[in-house]
Amino acid sequence: MADGTNPPLSYEASATTTHPHIGSSLLPEVITCLKNSRYLHLATSDGLTPHVSLMSYTYLSETPFDAYPVIIMTTNPSSRKTLNLEANPRVSLLVHDWVSHRPPTRAPSGRDGSPPPAATRSSLASLLLNLNTSALSSISTTITGTARFLECGSEEERWCKDRHLENNTFVTAPNEEIPFGQRRGSGVAETPMIDDNSRVVIVQVREGRIADWKGGVRDWQLVRDGSEQINGIVS
Repeated sequence: MADGTNPPLSYEASATTTHPHIGSSLLPEVITCLKNSRYLHLATSDGLTPHVSLMSYTYLSETPFDAYPVIIMTTNPSSRKTLNLEANPRVSLLVHDWVSHRPPTRAPSGRDGSPPPAATRSSLASLLLNLNTSALSSISTTITGTARFLECGSEEERWCKDRHLENNTFVTAPNEEIPFGQRRGSGVAETPMIDDNSRVVIVQVREGRIADWKGGVRDWQLVRDGSEQINGIVS
């Protein structure tokens, strides 16, 4: 039952534009989310079947080649998402910096739930479990737009690939586990799986939606020219 502190999942009607915001700069909470998150979820489609990929990414407020903020990603030329993007460049990106640690559940059959309680008994597990309520962030943002492949061998591709590599190389302890999609380089540096064959994908950050942990939503749009609007949103 919903109360004042626990709104229902239908807290906001979200089928249409909700609490629209149009501005010449991104909302601060969107920027915080884009800067804090380690990965994003990229949704592509071949026109029939949706496909979702977990992606390393780089967010830049602008580049020498683009006045809009951009998301930089790389992909294997023979991957399903590459084939999808070649057929249909429309994409949706989900970015959130919440710590996702599933608490143990109670199974009605008497067996252990998922994950088992023992998995959350350590002080570290308890810390991770409680981080969702800390001051990291309370929103996620969805970005919709059109992806484009950068021309192979172009100056823009080389520049963006270098920035993406810099942004996704992390220094870790020698025995620390390597995160998803990465490999250990020399010393204790992790480097993303980017090689000469990787295609560079760019998505302009121009419109999207914020969703907070209570189920509230807000549509936003970045407009550099006051006369330019993407979906006719009126503030």
